[in-house]
Amino acid sequence: MTIRSNTHGGRRAGAGRKKGSAIKEPTTVMRIPQSQKPVIADFLKAYRRYQSTQNQSPHMVDEPTVFERPVITPAKRSWPLFSSKVAAGFPSPADEHVEKRLDPNEFLIDDEEATFFVTIQGYSMIDSGLLPGDKAVVNRAKNASIGDIVLAVVDGEFTIKLLAKTKEGAPRLLPSNQSGEYQPIEIKDGMQFEIWGVVTGSFRRFK
Repeated sequence: MTIRSNTHGGRRAGAGRKKGSAIKEPTTVMRIPQSQKPVIADFLKAYRRYQSTQNQSPHMVDEPTVFERPVITPAKRSWPLFSSKVAAGFPSPADEHVEKRLDPNEFLIDDEEATFFVTIQGYSMIDSGLLPGDKAVVNRAKNASIGDIVLAVVDGEFTIKLLAKTKEGAPRLLPSNQSGEYQPIEIKDGMQFEIWGVVTGSFRRFK
């Protein structure tokens, strides 16, 4: 009797789904043009990142995006600031209604070298007037005080919240949204926590 070794079946080295590569839903096999492989790979990588955010805490999903530095032009530029209140319509352009001329750079920026802008993402700070797409003005030179809106790093992720503290004196970060969807971030031992700057203002465009 001849016994043949079975070369089929069983676990093969290197076979199976690679760790960390799984997409959390059924998959299928398809052929794609070789030239489009990098495009598809980038799409799948972005899709996995999107899926991973679905299980993160609200402050991580609300992470601000796009950090920008202000560009200050050498020549000072200013526009009329009207003193009259605008209930409806436009104030009279007469000179007696012009309180002063306003330079937006001087109004928004206290320290040019220490200031940068951050684009707001999410709704955790809407009760403080910070809406998705707004540009928050952040000053790294200011010392943060309790009650300030701050840009903080928590375990490697950026978040903008109100700075507070517990009865024991430990820092905590509070959302500014009465919906109850966003929870306070309690800073505990072992967590990475750093305040990157104080939010001193914001601005947005409507068109």
